Amino acid sequence: MRRAALSKMALLSALALLLAGCGGSKADPKAEAPRPVTVEREQDANLVTVDHPEQFPLATAVEYISTTQLVANGAISPDISRTVPVISLAAGRVVGIYARLGDAVTKGQLLLRVQSADMSAAFSDYRKALADEQLARTQLERSKLLYDKGAISLNDLQVAQDSAEKAKVDVENTSERLRVLGANLEHPAAVVDIRAPASE
Repeated sequence: MRRAALSKMALLSALALLLAGCGGSKADPKAEAPRPVTVEREQDANLVTVDHPEQFPLATAVEYISTTQLVANGAISPDISRTVPVISLAAGRVVGIYARLGDAVTKGQLLLRVQSADMSAAFSDYRKALADEQLARTQLERSKLLYDKGAISLNDLQVAQDSAEKAKVDVENTSERLRVLGANLEHPAAVVDIRAPASE
């Protein structure tokens, strides 16, 4: 019983102290009031101040419609299966170019002209072979006539025939060489026309 009375007393004294603490001192109402509201303005990101504005002229922004692009590193290589080599068998100096890289050409079209010492030498050999053949043919005809008259032996006639045959072979070889080099036998010239071997 005594313990119950003591705990009631302790409870009452704690309650009294609590009430005395709440009502004994008056708080300042200004200290408990919320702080005044201040509005902070965010700067416009589109407005920029510079030291020398005359160095930065203004331009009007306009709409521009562009296609989608893919930018990448790479290397361009020709299609080897579609490449046609154009070569000249006659060496020399190029004196005329009539087509450029990337041009569409047709078969037989003139691409370039080459002035060639090889061509000059081939025409010289051809002309000499023609002259030798003419002389050999004349000598053969004379030998036949002399043999018929009994003025020369059969051996001399056979030598003349052999010389004529060799001269004919020389003419054929030199003319074939000119054809391989791309020359025209009807129009002898030291300039070779290089033409497209195929159409693009």
